[in-house]
Amino acid sequence: MTATTINGRPLELPDDPDALLIDVIRDGGLTGTKLVCGSGVCGACTVLLDGAPVVSCLLPAQAAAGKSLTTIEGIGSAGLHPVQKAFMAHDALQCGFCTPGFVVEATAFHDSWRATKGTATPSREEIAAALSGHLCRCGAYEGIYRAVAEACSGRFDGKDPVAPRLEARDKVTGLARYTVDIHHDGQLEGVILRAHVAHAAITGLDLAPARAIAGVAAVVPLLDDDNMVRFVGAPIAAVAAKDRRTALKAIAAITFKPEPLPAVIGLDAARRDDAPVVFEKKDRKRAGNVSEGAGGAPVSWKGNVRGPSAPFSQKAKQAKRWLDEARAQRNPLLVEETFRVSTQQHASLEPHAAVARFDGDQLTVHISTQAIHESMEKIARRYGLSHDKVRVIADHVGGGFGSKGSVGLETIAAIELARAAKAPVRVVFDREEELSVTGYRPAAELKLSLLPSTEGRLKALSLTAHADTGAAVNSLIAGLARLIYPAEAKELVDFDVLSNLPPGAPFRGPGGPPMSFALEQAVDEAALRMKVDPIQLRKLWDPDPNRQRLYDWAAGLDVWKNRKPTASQEGRYRRGVGVATGYWLYLWQTGSSVELAVKGGRIVASCAVQDIGTGTRSVIANTVAKAFDLEPQDVDVRIGRSNLPPGPGSGGSRVTASVVPPTLLAIDKLKAEIKRTAPRTPAPGSNAPWREMIAASPDIAVSARRQEDGRRPPGVRPALHEAGIMGRVFGWVLRLMNHMVVGAGVPSSVQVMEVEVDTWLGHVRVLNAYTGLAIGKLAAPMLARSQAAGAVIQGIGYALYEARETDPLSGHILSGSMEDYRIPGIADMPKLDVHFDEAGFEHVPGGSVGIGEVATVPTSPAIANAIRDAIGVRLTEIPFRPDRLVAALKGRDAA
Repeated sequence: MTATTINGRPLELPDDPDALLIDVIRDGGLTGTKLVCGSGVCGACTVLLDGAPVVSCLLPAQAAAGKSLTTIEGIGSAGLHPVQKAFMAHDALQCGFCTPGFVVEATAFHDSWRATKGTATPSREEIAAALSGHLCRCGAYEGIYRAVAEACSGRFDGKDPVAPRLEARDKVTGLARYTVDIHHDGQLEGVILRAHVAHAAITGLDLAPARAIAGVAAVVPLLDDDNMVRFVGAPIAAVAAKDRRTALKAIAAITFKPEPLPAVIGLDAARRDDAPVVFEKKDRKRAGNVSEGAGGAPVSWKGNVRGPSAPFSQKAKQAKRWLDEARAQRNPLLVEETFRVSTQQHASLEPHAAVARFDGDQLTVHISTQAIHESMEKIARRYGLSHDKVRVIADHVGGGFGSKGSVGLETIAAIELARAAKAPVRVVFDREEELSVTGYRPAAELKLSLLPSTEGRLKALSLTAHADTGAAVNSLIAGLARLIYPAEAKELVDFDVLSNLPPGAPFRGPGGPPMSFALEQAVDEAALRMKVDPIQLRKLWDPDPNRQRLYDWAAGLDVWKNRKPTASQEGRYRRGVGVATGYWLYLWQTGSSVELAVKGGRIVASCAVQDIGTGTRSVIANTVAKAFDLEPQDVDVRIGRSNLPPGPGSGGSRVTASVVPPTLLAIDKLKAEIKRTAPRTPAPGSNAPWREMIAASPDIAVSARRQEDGRRPPGVRPALHEAGIMGRVFGWVLRLMNHMVVGAGVPSSVQVMEVEVDTWLGHVRVLNAYTGLAIGKLAAPMLARSQAAGAVIQGIGYALYEARETDPLSGHILSGSMEDYRIPGIADMPKLDVHFDEAGFEHVPGGSVGIGEVATVPTSPAIANAIRDAIGVRLTEIPFRPDRLVAALKGRDAA
């Protein structure tokens, strides 16, 4: 038996030559080191081996023999390192799952830098090169740049900073515990057997061989009652065993007979008249749901095509007539184009995970989830348990972006296995599962026609979207174009195209980015043909007061005023500037409640809400602290437990707007109770009267539910009211069925992007990003900036890099690793300027609405319009791959 030294303590290493260092570290209880990609791509598992950073997911455990190993826990053990302090101060993190790896690597860079260059400040390029092996799906790169630069310059050599994020210390020291880190005594490991064919009836399922393997505690079937699988990766059965290796062996022992059925893969193939049908009429309710609280209305089907769905159209027949006339007359102002967007994976760094444990009739489930309270309700209903018998816990969640909003297969499998094994069971998806079967933003084809009037107004718009939804329905892309740029007539039609692929899921502004990609390019093209400034045309067509203020901001930017004409540029590298607009709905969740209490002389705020990196803890703490003249760190915020007062799900950008208003109500109640029960009043002239009264207060508690908004200003209406009677009906159904309210006012974003295009190799680089946001008052300003930056970087990924690749014959996902599915890295982060316009939501208690989705909607079309400005060619398909750009340039030159 060989040994290593880990964080100064001896550790024996296993003799198994196949044992990996990361497993030895985590099995020893040091869970700050995270397993994400398993292929050395993401950097989350980085540790120091004799002072040098290495990725522990690829390193055999025996490679550490006789050496000194330092994990994230060792770096912060004797006092925070300057890098850790800088990460905290600059909010260089969001969900925090990748943060330990970044901190370890940045610490090594800092120490080497300081030893050779003193307190000189490293450049962005030097920092990017040092951290190029690390990925952050939340896109916290801007804060990371600032943190590393200032740590190296010596700014954080002194005392610990006050962090804007309440849980920052736990995240930079590796102490934050995620679902994958949970370990109970006697805990088993669960693994799912999945289909390897795209469409088949499963017969003869025999679980006995798996049950006979030593170390296997439970085997359960997971097939639907029709015994069908409709995509590669569909679940068949699950095994719980003493360890993953044994579970995989048991999975391999299960036998069954797949009776292959005709399958169809992808958007184009599924639309053919002779395409095999994915769901027969009797099975259509088995399809998944790709939208967030949308869908459900009766819509016709034809084969694999569900639609047309056009509830938000406006004078559709008139729009068709005007567009037909414009075509016949060859109207030069008529803009017509077909756009295509690719599938975007959520690629959350913490995989979907659940740990289930029964204690008698009490079920406790740790889940990486975006919906603590709703998950508890659904689990209780599924298993016939009362709410008080189910407890869902999510202390920290390593990203979700829409993919973790429902009770997923990982949770169901963990519960079923725990019940059968009578022991705790953990189910964690591997990276291939994460990049194939956990949902995605559907690819789509969008056919658009836009006609300005002779007076310069928007006369007619037609947008037809076919979404590549896999085994799911309820896409909404075209319909979202009703709520921006009023026109005399609009024909907006959505189709779901089902095929034998995993079902899509909501993803950060569902339907918004693809709609904006098509519409905002068409508006830009209209401006070119009308010889009008693109921002001024948007100001003319778009009456929304929030966006009107943002247009003025964007028009005043130097980068916009000083942009060069396309024809004036020569040479290999060309620069362009583009603009685009986006919006999202202002949503809040009914029933959201917050409890405030004084316990032991300290304020405690409680809500069954989760923090997926958006800063919910800090938003609540800031709101309470401001009211009582305290520091946020003085407030004990308790979230992540379903047995707390019901809170909202983290989706639809509704959390802040759902928790701040009841917090304000509870503050008023608590102040009254403190005054009523105070044993004495503060000393005259006290500079901290509330602090004194809280310290002297007996233990008391109050609670409040989310109230209705106040009287809205004249002309400010709920966005759905712009869609007429069908919009109002949609809003009513959303409130009744999903407990979500579409409030008055429209969160908006105007973005200006500056790009550089390499016309030889076809590479596009975003140099500068200017993001204007109208999202009300900032409940946590630095965290809001982090959210905006992260949304932009995800939009850059959507535009330039991200695309799921699928075998068109077998249905196997070919981009099932982070080597093959490219997400933006730190070097892809442009210089970012964020402008917040805090007006427009004064009728909302607290004045704050959501930011996470609206900020990503216009990014891809702003980049597209910048590319058009740079090279005079419009690209209509994303991602903007080098081969596509080079082909477009050759096509232009040939013409």
